[in-house]
Amino acid sequence: MSTILRAYGMWAPVVVIALMVVHSFVPFPAELLALCAGAVFGTLMGSVVIWGGAMLGGVLAFYLARALGQEVVQGWISDRQNIALERWTKDQGTITLLVCRLIPVISFNLINYAAGLTRVRVWTFLWTTGLGILPVTVLSTYLGAQMKTLDWPMLLIVSAVAVGLVVLCHTQAKKHGWI
Repeated sequence: MSTILRAYGMWAPVVVIALMVVHSFVPFPAELLALCAGAVFGTLMGSVVIWGGAMLGGVLAFYLARALGQEVVQGWISDRQNIALERWTKDQGTITLLVCRLIPVISFNLINYAAGLTRVRVWTFLWTTGLGILPVTVLSTYLGAQMKTLDWPMLLIVSAVAVGLVVLCHTQAKKHGWI
């Protein structure tokens, strides 16, 4: 895939951004695209391109859910449940969004749509998404950039640390009732 990406020349970053936007509507493993972006652009530029595309796609999905689904969902639940959802969004929405973004096994797309269906503020969605997807984005592009030179022991160490962080985040989130 990195060979195909290189064939686009100076348009390659635009292609990656477009694919990340598509990812927000058609689920596929974006980490594979991040690996390729790292291999082609390096860690820094690859991270910027992947992060930017993910943010753009996430915002579009968020607004789509907000425009088409928020009133529908609120019509399905009682006034009491709406009030409880509003209170929960105000009290727990920010930390829940951030924690969910830090756990890479929770669907990026699902979080975008779910957040759009609640009354979470756009700014809250933006900063929790931007910060929350950064670690996996940088890790994936780093691994892509190092693919040719990374030896197996280092790959296993990096993978073990990544898995450990996911387990830690998930455990803490469950312990505190955030997910």
